[in-house]
Amino acid sequence: MVRRQYTSLPSSLEEAPRLIYVSQDRYSGDWNSSLHTHGCAELFFITGGHGRFCTRREEFPVAIHDAIIVNTNVPHTEVSQLDSPLEYIVLGVDGLGTMAGAEGYTMLHLRTGWEELMSCLRLMLQEAGESLPGHEQVCRSLLEVVLIRLNRQQDAALAGGPSDPRVSRDCDLVRRYIDNHFKENLSLDQLAQLAHLNKYYLSHAFRREFGVSPINYLIACRIEESRFLLRETDHTLSLIAQILGFSSLSYFSQCFRRVEGVSPLEYRRRHR
Repeated sequence: MVRRQYTSLPSSLEEAPRLIYVSQDRYSGDWNSSLHTHGCAELFFITGGHGRFCTRREEFPVAIHDAIIVNTNVPHTEVSQLDSPLEYIVLGVDGLGTMAGAEGYTMLHLRTGWEELMSCLRLMLQEAGESLPGHEQVCRSLLEVVLIRLNRQQDAALAGGPSDPRVSRDCDLVRRYIDNHFKENLSLDQLAQLAHLNKYYLSHAFRREFGVSPINYLIACRIEESRFLLRETDHTLSLIAQILGFSSLSYFSQCFRRVEGVSPLEYRRRHR
């Protein structure tokens, strides 16, 4: 059963949009994945695992850094991969308006600014759960910050103008593949073959869609995972480089320093 721990907030928050509930969920064996609707909009932030988001018209893969916005009364459900349990934070919001697309839902990939959003959402969960004096105002302010940041992401996505829907789907396919296989030995040639595109065209189109080249996106995924391994394990740097698919320890260290500004060893020392 899905472990929803909704915390309804008082109706004193009358301004629109208004937070109705905030919840943190993780897949379990008896999760009911049937289509359903809500009397408010829902904002899903995928915090772990892999799965699929389903509506009556479409089904698409979701993973960490994805945000899905669903309008009021739009049928939807979430399906988790068994070997990688889906986790997410969901907000129920009344009076959200037009943030979702014409189909009643939209998805954003939020690699930039993700940690700041997570800080807002975790604090929102804490405030709503503890119900201390003033928590309604804190949650309302945090919701405003979250919505502003999501609107910025949408504006950035639209700034490049219309693009070929087929190419957009192909780029998204490549991004999803990288999300799920970043520990493997991937090359631009392999990714282009997957998308049935010329590798130079793929690189240009991917950069236009996501603001980064496929290979730099691959490196960003690996560096993100390496931060966790450096903080939470005692693996050697050589083993971490090997786990994450880097061709050598020196290349891993070079990429890490370029992204983080410090060496992997220095990062580990600071976060222990």
